[in-house]
Amino acid sequence: MSTIKPASDAPFDAQTPLLIVGAGAAGLCAALAAKEAGVEPLVIERDAGASGSTSLSAGLIPAAGTRFQRAKGIADSPLAFAADIQRKADDEADPAIVGVVSQGAAPLVEWLADRYGLPFDVIDNFNYPGHSAMRMHGLPTRTGSELIDCLRRAAEECDIYIVTERAATSLLVADDRGIVGVETVRGDGVRERIRCETLVLACNGYGGNPDLVRRYIPEMAGALYFGHPGNRGEAVIWGDALGAQLHHLGAYQGHGSVATPHNILITWATIMQGGFQVSSEGRRFSDESLGYSEQAAEVLRQPNGVAWSVFDERIASVARQFEDFRQAEQAGAIVTRGSVEALANTMHIPVAAFISEWTEIEALKARSERDRYGRRFSPEQRLVPPFHAVKVTGALFHTQGGLAIDAACRVKRKGGGAFPNLFAAGGAVAGVSGSTAAGYLSGNGLLTATVLGRLAGQAAAQGCSQ
Repeated sequence: MSTIKPASDAPFDAQTPLLIVGAGAAGLCAALAAKEAGVEPLVIERDAGASGSTSLSAGLIPAAGTRFQRAKGIADSPLAFAADIQRKADDEADPAIVGVVSQGAAPLVEWLADRYGLPFDVIDNFNYPGHSAMRMHGLPTRTGSELIDCLRRAAEECDIYIVTERAATSLLVADDRGIVGVETVRGDGVRERIRCETLVLACNGYGGNPDLVRRYIPEMAGALYFGHPGNRGEAVIWGDALGAQLHHLGAYQGHGSVATPHNILITWATIMQGGFQVSSEGRRFSDESLGYSEQAAEVLRQPNGVAWSVFDERIASVARQFEDFRQAEQAGAIVTRGSVEALANTMHIPVAAFISEWTEIEALKARSERDRYGRRFSPEQRLVPPFHAVKVTGALFHTQGGLAIDAACRVKRKGGGAFPNLFAAGGAVAGVSGSTAAGYLSGNGLLTATVLGRLAGQAAAQGCSQ
C-alpha cells in the first residue's frame, strides 16, 4: 500500500528540481508550463506510455471567451462559466478554485493551440447539460486519446523527460513533514528513490480502488468502472497520511450511457437533441437532461441495471462526430427500425408502454411543455424515422474528490496553511463538482486537469532554486 516514509540517510538514485507524478493531461500540462518557466521537470508514469483517464475521455475542455467561440459568434464569459459551475455544484465548489479554472480555461486552450499546435475547435451543433453557452473545445476525432497523444508529442518536442513504467509507491518526507522525494518501483521490481525540490501530484483519483469506492461512494460499488485501472487513490492515501485536507470524497463523474455489453461510450448528444431513456419495462424514469453524471445511478436503479437510449437519424448524424459513436454503430450496438412498434419489438420491451411514453413525449414537444419529471421539450426535437436505440448501463468514470488545494495548487494542511513544495492537479484534487455526482458539469474533469495542471507546473517551477 502506498504510504509516507521518512527520508532517512539512504542515498538517492536520481535528483530533479521538479518531479511530476503522472503523465496524463494534468501532468503533461504541468511539465510544459514548468519547462517554459525554465525548470527541467521529470515526469514519471506507471504505465508503458502516457495515457491515464484522459485517454478514455472525449477529450473536451470547456472554456469561455475563446477566439474559437468568437469565430462562430458564440457569446460567453468566464463569469457566466463560473456561475454555471456553481449552479451545477449547488454552490459547494471552492470559489477560489472555480475562479481560477473559469478564468484560466480560455488562455489554456489558446496556449495549447497557439504554442503547441493542438487543432481545437468548439462544438456548435449541440450543447451539454448545465452549460449556458457552447464552450466545449475538442480535437478533430473528439477523443481523449488524440488529446493525450498531442500533449505527449508536445512534451517530447520540448525534450521533457518522461520515464514510463515507474510507479510512485511512497512519499519521502523530512522531520518537518516537508517533501524530500519519492520512492518508486520499476517494471522489473527494482526500487528507486528520486530526490526533488518540488513535487506535483498529477496521478489519479480512486475509481480503480474498490475498497475506497465502497467507503466513499457506495451507490457505485460494483458498478462498471469505465476509468483507468491505475486510478488507485494514491494521492488520497498519501494526503491522509501526510495530514493534508481532503474534500468532497463522495463526488464523482458517472455516465448513464455506456453501451452494453459492448462497453462503448454513447455521447449524451443522443439525449440532449431530443432523445430519451426507458427501462426494460418500456417506461421513462427520470429527467435525462439534468446531466449524464447523475444519470448513471438512475440507470443502475432500473431492472438489471440497464436502460435504452432512444433517438432518431437526425440525432445520430450529430453523434457521428464522435469516434466512439461510430465504433458503436460498427459493433452493432445500435438498432434501427422504421416504426415505433418495430423498434420496441427489437428492444424486447413492452410495446404498449413504450408507445404510450413515445406518444406523450412527442405531444409535449409539439406544445413546448415539461414532462412529469420537469424536462422541457421543444418542437424541433421531434423524432422522425428511421428510429434508433442502444442498450446502456451506468458507469463510474472518475472520482471528483481528493486533496484540497489553494489557488496556486499547493496542497492544504489539515491544521491550516499549505505544504510549501507539494502541488496537485487533476484527479488527485477535489475538483469543482461539489460533493455529489449531480454536481458534475460536463468537462469538469479535463477542465481541472489541464488548467490546474498548467498552474501547478508554473507554481512548482517558481518554488525551485534557479
